[in-house]
Amino acid sequence: MAFDFPLILVVAVAVTGFLALLDAVYFAPRRRAAVAQYEKDAVALNSEVRERLSKEPLLIEYGKSFFPVLAVVFVLRSFIVEPFQIPSGSMIPTLEVGDFILVNKFSYGIRLPVIDKKIIPINDPKRGDVMVFKYPEDTRINYIKRVVGLPGDTITYTSEKRIFVNGQPVAERFLGEEPGSLGSAGLYTEMLGESEHFTRKEIRRRIEPTREWKVPAGHYFTMGDNRDNSKDSRYWDDPSIPPELQGMVPDEYIVGKAFAIWLTWADPKFSVLPSLSRVGLIH
Repeated sequence: MAFDFPLILVVAVAVTGFLALLDAVYFAPRRRAAVAQYEKDAVALNSEVRERLSKEPLLIEYGKSFFPVLAVVFVLRSFIVEPFQIPSGSMIPTLEVGDFILVNKFSYGIRLPVIDKKIIPINDPKRGDVMVFKYPEDTRINYIKRVVGLPGDTITYTSEKRIFVNGQPVAERFLGEEPGSLGSAGLYTEMLGESEHFTRKEIRRRIEPTREWKVPAGHYFTMGDNRDNSKDSRYWDDPSIPPELQGMVPDEYIVGKAFAIWLTWADPKFSVLPSLSRVGLIH
């Protein structure tokens, strides 16, 4: 069962905030009035009676306690930074399975939580950015890929596994065989825009035909750095989407820009200790 955590968080903040407000405007004045009346009428004051009269109802106590914490989490997660875990190897070697990353939520504009409507434009995604977005074929799932094509671009991916942007080849350099791959995979550096990063390609994998895409306005073309093991803009095929939008990421699906690794916990069963060896900025 998929849980809509942003919606749950919004509801939790609303409920606890309502309880805190209800106490401030209704219950707290009644408690103070009851204590004042008791102190006025009592011949001998009893501290236990006074404490009982001033005690908050349990539901109000919990609501007031949780509201500030939930409100801070809500603001941080919705508008500033959100943590994610990398579940697959589609971004190897940039991101490994088990990396915990931080995503800047305001890099590409301030969006309302739950409905994800942009209310304050700030910047647009740049070529080479590592971007988190809602998977166009199932928006309940968050995907992470690298931005290759911007609105208006023509992207070509050749049978030799080279990228061309508007007819110009993307600069890349072969570094050597991937250690432990027995010659089946190679590591490369690639320059997309101002981003120099590593990519991985299968040397012995079958060659696919050259393909070309035109990126529409308000959309982006993305690819994984693990080029032969990434389900990305090259392969999405949703019958409900018009042909000209196949493989494209709409602006309204953008979650934010991935900028840092803060922890790695590669074991899905968490039977080993986490590692800080990969902590650093994402390029």
